[in-house]
Amino acid sequence: MIRFCSLGSGSSGNALVVEIGQTRLLVDCGFSVQELERRLARVQLSPEHLSAVLVTHEHADHIGAAGPLSRRYGLTVYTSPGTRIAARDNRFAHVQEIQADSPFEIDDAWVHPYTVPHDSREPTQFAISDGAHRLVLMTDAGHISRHMVEIADQAHALLLECNHDPAMLQAGRYPPSLKRRIAGGYGHLPNHAATELLQRMDRTRLRHVIGMHLSTDNNQEALARAALACGLGCATHETEIATQDEGFGWRTTAAA
Repeated sequence: MIRFCSLGSGSSGNALVVEIGQTRLLVDCGFSVQELERRLARVQLSPEHLSAVLVTHEHADHIGAAGPLSRRYGLTVYTSPGTRIAARDNRFAHVQEIQADSPFEIDDAWVHPYTVPHDSREPTQFAISDGAHRLVLMTDAGHISRHMVEIADQAHALLLECNHDPAMLQAGRYPPSLKRRIAGGYGHLPNHAATELLQRMDRTRLRHVIGMHLSTDNNQEALARAALACGLGCATHETEIATQDEGFGWRTTAAA
């Protein structure tokens, strides 16, 4: 069984906790150490409970205070060589460089890093398994690749980016260069891409789909929910969305 919760998801900061047995992984640390401590306390945890930190890429809303957190609590940071080089603060207490599509183990957890198309040095997202169940984190990608569909296939839990509505993005206040970056093939997944991914993947084992990394300026929760519902063939009210302030509470891959 995998237990997981989000401490916050969006352009102002991202952090996810994945628990398998006594192993607790923090995926991304896009907040200050103090704010991360506060958010961990909200789910009855503290940094001392963490086994390791996984970092997807070097953008501030994901790597944030991974360096200070690692040094303060003696945590090992797992990340790609490119992300380590590109990070502003890569003075980790301990570091383990990882390679895309080369799975590794951290105590009770089996971790599969995989590549996504994003405008960073060497990004990796993660599929995490206990051997029986599988959770897939899939954010910060500009488009859906065949490999991403293969990674998502038969996941029990899928945390899927629904970053923006293209019409809202184009009509919004962002400068043209930023609009091109977000909407480009190495930017962020729009709502309709989430629909596409869900329609293309094997959903036979899927128990949780949660929309992630919603833009505050360029999306609305109702639009993201509708996109997920379309991909899942369910009612809009049955879908779930992670928020910037609250993330989402504990979920489990165990059967209901």
